[in-house]
Amino acid sequence: MALEQVLTPKQKALEVNLNPKIYGSFAEIGAGQETVRFFYRAGAASGTVAKAMSAYDKEMSDSIYGIEENRRYVTQARLKKMLDHEMELMKERLVHDHYKEKAFFTYANTVTTIDYAKKNEGQGWIGLRFKLNAEDEKANEIIFHVKFKENSAHLQQETLGVLGVNLIYGAYYYYDNPRRLIKSLYDTLDKDQLEIDMINFRGPQFKYVDNRLMSLQLVRNGMTDVAVFNPQGKNILPADLLYKKNIFAIRGSFRPFMNVNMDMFKGGLDIFKQEDNVRTDNTEILFEITLSNLIASSIEGELDERDFLDRADIIGNLGYNVIISNFSEYYKLVDYFSQFTRNQTKIGLAMGVNNLVEIFNEQYYADLPGGIMEAFGKLFKKDVKIYLYPYLDKVKDILLTSKNLQVSDSVHELYKYFLYNGRIQDILNYNHSYLDSYSRRILEKIANAEEGWETECPEGVAAIIKERGMFGYKVNYLLE
Repeated sequence: MALEQVLTPKQKALEVNLNPKIYGSFAEIGAGQETVRFFYRAGAASGTVAKAMSAYDKEMSDSIYGIEENRRYVTQARLKKMLDHEMELMKERLVHDHYKEKAFFTYANTVTTIDYAKKNEGQGWIGLRFKLNAEDEKANEIIFHVKFKENSAHLQQETLGVLGVNLIYGAYYYYDNPRRLIKSLYDTLDKDQLEIDMINFRGPQFKYVDNRLMSLQLVRNGMTDVAVFNPQGKNILPADLLYKKNIFAIRGSFRPFMNVNMDMFKGGLDIFKQEDNVRTDNTEILFEITLSNLIASSIEGELDERDFLDRADIIGNLGYNVIISNFSEYYKLVDYFSQFTRNQTKIGLAMGVNNLVEIFNEQYYADLPGGIMEAFGKLFKKDVKIYLYPYLDKVKDILLTSKNLQVSDSVHELYKYFLYNGRIQDILNYNHSYLDSYSRRILEKIANAEEGWETECPEGVAAIIKERGMFGYKVNYLLE
């Protein structure tokens, strides 16, 4: 199989410039006119660039795009105002017959690069609104958020310019394959240079695109570690949702979502809410599914996107946020959450006994230079607590809790330290009848069209599974 050639930014810019129907404007705020300069330098830019501008002064920017009440300029809302304004100007001003065959576009970005003191890392919003054909009534739109990883403003500016070229080229040449378009954003770039942590496609060309799958592609391709969706299935920028909030998370396969999952969640959350400064209005709840779990649950290691959407839809229908992460280890998840929390904000994790036993298994951290001590330094940070759901050992007829849980001798004293200092707390308010519930057994019943599994799921879950034919239900039902 022949390898596809990756074009350089200059080659891409020249190809766009030589396309007679592509014509548009560039509005770049915060890092200079980094994208448009590639089109200028490539040659034949007069066939592509209608206008290029950069309103650095905030008062000038406000006079063009409107005043931001919170005086925040690096936001998705600001980017959309820029796209709205510039596209309208294109339609109002370019009415000569010469432009009737042009497919207009507007490219915009609002970013901040790393500051001189190296305290604030660069980040921002990038977007493109474009028509594929001059006669199209509605434009398409691609918007994403980027975090820069390089340690100088100059390098980040260079990266931004390449990223912009990749977006414009991808929109016109890969529009029929959004997955390929997403991958092409990193052409001639490395994942060590930037992170794209949210992306949204909108418009007639993308009406069948599920943006949750697009953000899942970001995680799957290693472009980011986390994607978050609200109960309505809309992509959310993690920083917007979690900044300065208390965070309560529960990890699972949720295949399907069972009563025992809800019991663990509610029991842990009840204890978490007893902490100081933890209220419903300042706490975000996340149901986490790891990428490794999605792959492990699929056939032959191929991620089943339909299965992923089924699980996300069930959690969303129950009214909760979904987080997909590339964190197999819990300490990585906590370390990620910690970048958003601040003084007096707290992190709570609900988990079962088996998960806690794994956390205290030293082999779990064999590839970590500092081993289990390094991991625990991140996992048990200040104001992080684990809420433990009991496990019924039917072989020994023992209910395992934090008090009688057995860990290896080498970490026993460490375990006692966290236990006695209240960093591990038992969930006492639980339903004993749920301890005998296992997802594998329910999945077998669903696949075999057996009865009785419905009562092991929260209200409304069974109805969704049946209606949507999830987990093989409809196929087997029709074969009867």
